[in-house]
Amino acid sequence: MATNQRRTYSPRHSEVDSSWQIVDAAGKPLGRLAAEIARVLQGKHKAIYTPSMLTGDYVIVLNASQVATTGKKLEQKMYYRHSGYPSGLRATPLKSLLNKHPERVIQAAVKGMLPKNLLGKHMLRRLKIYSGSEHPHAAQVNANKNLKESTKTGKNVKDVEVSKTSRKDEAVTQEEASSLSKSRNVTSGTRKRRSE
Repeated sequence: MATNQRRTYSPRHSEVDSSWQIVDAAGKPLGRLAAEIARVLQGKHKAIYTPSMLTGDYVIVLNASQVATTGKKLEQKMYYRHSGYPSGLRATPLKSLLNKHPERVIQAAVKGMLPKNLLGKHMLRRLKIYSGSEHPHAAQVNANKNLKESTKTGKNVKDVEVSKTSRKDEAVTQEEASSLSKSRNVTSGTRKRRSE
């Protein structure tokens, strides 16, 4: 008894294309911003998402110092670190950490939403956070924009060459396409009859 089994699709490394995305953190709630960044870093926004592969994009976060918080979190939320020595626990409130190192606040929030393994560390390395509106990754972002523009228009080299042909050629190619589709319909019908 033959059964139709489908194999699970697993992308190859050559098929994974990582782009650069810019996120403006000004006025956005910290948790919701971190959740969206973690989703993009993991690659869950792509159809080829695989949990065991690095399929996500690079993320550049701008204006990290202007991130919004709700309630009394500025005074009440604490960040802890330990020096490793006895009584070496240090607690820093969110307000002072936002003033001194706003990048660490977003990084800690995103880190908590990523997998706790080696793949999560690689994802976190793709996160670039800046407190101002300037970043040094203009070359990567511009290359990404050029790639997106070419895919948005849907034109590649072959399409441009075809569009330069005359209208007579277009009419001929349309007739050929319609006759080809008719012949495909006829052959597919005969295949169905043979299998029955």
